[in-house]
Amino acid sequence: MKSTQGGRKVAACFVIGAVFVLSLLCAAQTGKVESLGPLTDSSVPAAVRQILDAKGYRLTLDEPAPACELWIRTSVPAQPKTDIEGLAYPQLAESTLVGVIRFSQPATDFRGQRIPAGFYTLRYELIPNDGNHLGVAPNRDFLLLVPAASDSDPKAKFKFEELVALSREATGTKHPGPLSLAQADGMVTAAAVSKDDQDHWIFSVPVKLASGDEIPIALVVRGRAQQ
Repeated sequence: MKSTQGGRKVAACFVIGAVFVLSLLCAAQTGKVESLGPLTDSSVPAAVRQILDAKGYRLTLDEPAPACELWIRTSVPAQPKTDIEGLAYPQLAESTLVGVIRFSQPATDFRGQRIPAGFYTLRYELIPNDGNHLGVAPNRDFLLLVPAASDSDPKAKFKFEELVALSREATGTKHPGPLSLAQADGMVTAAAVSKDDQDHWIFSVPVKLASGDEIPIALVVRGRAQQ
């Protein structure tokens, strides 16, 4: 009888331990999103701060310290494209300012380049549809990092080379600093962060367009292109 009870206790401890480990694994895969107030830091130009939503997001991934903070534009301008082959977000016009991100410690972009801590605007751009960039990502949609101090006019429209030059200031290299936009899966009704099978941490959030529509976007906030 005592042997049976002892066995049950061992089995119960094993189940509890397994559930605990599983819960830790699930937490590591999903990360955490916390709500923030409006962006008020004066290192971001006032004109940019004024077009951002009053609600921001702090993302914690697989480390105790937060990975980054983001603020999305209250109403993102939209421009339909006629050629949408290979695009995940045909509603967005090239060079559109989508939001602002802050890295409290050095980070890396989708190329694996080092990005210093600080505030950066996020502007939508398409990687060139040529052989040099073939296979870099499943789609051509990216947000380029631009040091906030160098991007004071949210209404500004940049040509491709102009935006690339601004983004080079974020990396200090001959390449711009891209964060990949992934295809959002299904309906996104609230901000969330998760890890995919390629070790990409993806932030998903619904975004309001100036047209009145709402679309989900999915941004790779940590992870790099497959080599």
